[in-house]
Amino acid sequence: MSTGVSVLDRSFPLPPQRHATAPPEARGLARDEVRLLVAQDDIVHARFRELPGHLRAGDLVVVNNSAVMTAAVDARLGEQPVTVHFSTWLDDGGWVVEIRSAERTPFPDDGLDAGTELLLADGSPVVLVRPWLPPARRLWVARTAVDPRVSMASHGRPITYAYVPQRWSADYYTTVFGRLPGSAEMPSAARPFTDRLVLDLLTSGIAVAPVTLHTGVSSPETGEPPSPERFVVPAATARQVDATKAAGGRVIAVGTTVTRALESATDRQGSTHARSGWTDLVLGADRPARVVDGLITGWHAPGASHLDLLVAVAGPEIVGESYAAALENGYLWHEFGDSALLMRPV
Repeated sequence: MSTGVSVLDRSFPLPPQRHATAPPEARGLARDEVRLLVAQDDIVHARFRELPGHLRAGDLVVVNNSAVMTAAVDARLGEQPVTVHFSTWLDDGGWVVEIRSAERTPFPDDGLDAGTELLLADGSPVVLVRPWLPPARRLWVARTAVDPRVSMASHGRPITYAYVPQRWSADYYTTVFGRLPGSAEMPSAARPFTDRLVLDLLTSGIAVAPVTLHTGVSSPETGEPPSPERFVVPAATARQVDATKAAGGRVIAVGTTVTRALESATDRQGSTHARSGWTDLVLGADRPARVVDGLITGWHAPGASHLDLLVAVAGPEIVGESYAAALENGYLWHEFGDSALLMRPV
C-alpha cells in the first residue's frame, strides 16, 4: 500500500457531499446496511452486516456499554440564546461544559470568563469556574445549583453539530450495547450493530466483551489534546483479552473509545488488567497500541485527534490508504455515516 491521504498531519480535503446529514434509516437503510471498508493487506468494500465474514473464530470484539445522555440543553447568557453541552461530571461535583452559539458553533472565547453565569431552560444557573484544558478555552469547569441531569431529562436533547441540520430523537443516538448513561456523544462506532449481527458474531465463534468509557464532547480545536475520560475495564473482560491473545486470537475494538480504555488498562508487556477511573492516554505514532489488533470505526473529519489513534492501531500507511479509498468511493462521514475495519498489518 502507498499512503493516499496525509494522516500524520491530520489534513485531507473532505467534500461537503461526504457528510452524512441524517441517519441511514432516513436513506432507506437498516443500521447494519451501511458500507464497511475492510483494510489490512488490501482494501475490500462490504456492508456492515458482513462483518463476521471478515473476522475469524477465536477473535474477541470489545464494545462500549456507555449510553449517550441528552446532554445539549438550551440556555441564556444574558439576553443571548446559547446551548450548554454537558461533557462529563467531575469527582468534586462540578461538570465540564462547552458553550455553543445559537448557530451551533463554539461560543467566542472573549465572551466567556470565570464567573460567567448562564441560565438553563428550567431556570437553573450554571457558573463557569475555569478552563478545563488551558490554554484552550473551549471547555470549562462549571458549577451547577442542582444536578444538571435533571435539566437534561426534562429539556435536553442529543448533541448535534451543523452537518446534521435536522434534530433527531434520542432513539437515533442509541447503540445496541448502551446500558450505562454517561456519554456526552454517542459511541458511534457501535451504531451499525444490531441484535442479529451480535448473534451472527457469537455463532461464528467470535466473542463479545464490554468495557465502559463515557465519552466527552469532540475536540475540534487544532492542537487540543483528547480530554480525560471516565472508564472501566472489568476483570472478566481483562481476562478474556489476555486469553484471546494467548490463544492466537485478535482483539478488535469497536471505536476509539474502546481502544483508549483497553490501552489504558494494558501494561508494557501487553497484559490487560482490571482498571477504572480517569484516562488521559493519548495514542499515536509515538505510543502505538499494545493489545488492540483491529479497530471498527467511523470516518473522522480533518483535524480530529482520533486520526492519531487510528494510526496507533493500524499504522499511517493503512489509515492513509483507507481514507483515500473512502473518499474515492463515496463513503459517508460522521456518526450517521459508513464504517471501517482497520487491522494491524501482519
